[in-house]
Amino acid sequence: MEFIYRYDLHFVFRLIVAGVCGILVGLERKRRAKEAGVRTHCLVACASALMMILSKYAFDDLVGEFIKLDPSRIASGVASGIGFLGAGMIFVYKRTISGLTTAAGIWATAGVGLAIGSGMYVLGLSATLIILMVQFALHANVRWLKRPKVKILCLRYQNNDEGQPDATVIFRELGITVSDVSVKKEMQNNVVEYRYVLEIPPQLEESELISKFDCDCTLTLNE
Repeated sequence: MEFIYRYDLHFVFRLIVAGVCGILVGLERKRRAKEAGVRTHCLVACASALMMILSKYAFDDLVGEFIKLDPSRIASGVASGIGFLGAGMIFVYKRTISGLTTAAGIWATAGVGLAIGSGMYVLGLSATLIILMVQFALHANVRWLKRPKVKILCLRYQNNDEGQPDATVIFRELGITVSDVSVKKEMQNNVVEYRYVLEIPPQLEESELISKFDCDCTLTLNE
């Protein structure tokens, strides 16, 4: 009985270590005001560790000559089942996707819990350290990691306005890529509207682009 008691305490220690790892990952997410924070990551890590412990040790009394168990079955179920929680973190709005990193963090935290639940402390702690390093490093202000901003630029000119600047030249000077362009004429108002879908470098200020045009000019998100 004393042996079983000590063994259970060892399992509790695994849950505590898994919970601490989840808290460390959750703190980084909370600091960035993401959907899943400290409590979510902690619960995911603890629950995954618990599932792994149950998978490995809960059926020891049933294993015998005629009964064979596969300890990996519950672990594989956790890895696939955690997807429903990660899916709840992902939002799509006007072709902009947010929450992917948080969902991936939830999935990775489940893996950390499984590792620690199986007694692989070094692997679980190392994975936690790697996750934190990735989260912090990729949020640094690194220029080559930033994606271009996709915007729609609408320019309205009078049809007989000959003083309009060459937009393609301005785009080339500012390092802007044109993904699509369309022209619409309003015969009643004698107005021509140019609509450009642009990929703007992240370091370029939008006001700098608009200042290049002396006309009715609007710049909006790509819808």
